Amino acid sequence: MIAIHSRRELEAMKDACRISAQALQLAGELIRPGITTGEIDREIRRFIESTGAKPNFLGYGGFPASACISVNEEVIHGIPGTRVIREGDIVSVDVGAYYNGYNGDNAATFAAGAISAEKQGLLDATREALFEGIRAAQPGNRVGDIGAAVQAYVEARGYSVVRQFVGHGVGTNLHEDPNVPNFGTPGRGPRLLPGMTIAIEPMINMGTYDVRVLDDKWTVVTADGRPSAHFEHTIAITSDGPVILTQP
Repeated sequence: MIAIHSRRELEAMKDACRISAQALQLAGELIRPGITTGEIDREIRRFIESTGAKPNFLGYGGFPASACISVNEEVIHGIPGTRVIREGDIVSVDVGAYYNGYNGDNAATFAAGAISAEKQGLLDATREALFEGIRAAQPGNRVGDIGAAVQAYVEARGYSVVRQFVGHGVGTNLHEDPNVPNFGTPGRGPRLLPGMTIAIEPMINMGTYDVRVLDDKWTVVTADGRPSAHFEHTIAITSDGPVILTQP
């Protein structure tokens, strides 16, 4: 069932989304050559808990950390640990907070030092694809319009859209209906109505869209070992259009 939130509920959800955005901003400030993914995760957890919120990824489905930190060919769900970030890496951080009964969820991919023009092009295209998807999230449109907008933008630039993992509704639960694919057909899928809150999150690969899950049962990597990028915002559908809730 797709939840439709009242104005009061949307106002309450803004705090969880704000904290989530601030945690992601902190992650971006921390990422540099020489730091470990585990150190980044510890600082994220410390910040979220300092606000009175809870890291909503921690323990979710058994996930052992407060943020998913995925490097280079890792698409999503990377487990933080002893891995050292190197010059030229791209680092995707997916993080959320639970506060006052609501969840926020957002992600971004950051450069560690100087990165190649090829990687920078992937980051730029994925970030812009997120905003293409958000612009398509108009009341009265359908979920398929979002995915079609993302897919058209990135495929026109030679990149591919991950099929096995998608965006989702978010609210009192971290993952809710509807699924929000980053590919699709305009005019298909559930209709977007004021009061809906969804996470749009393009996961875009430099090569094939095929992925596989590592033996840790969490980390998703590209099948061809080429880099991947991931950007995400939680948004609200309103009568005036989409509103980004996860702004720092």
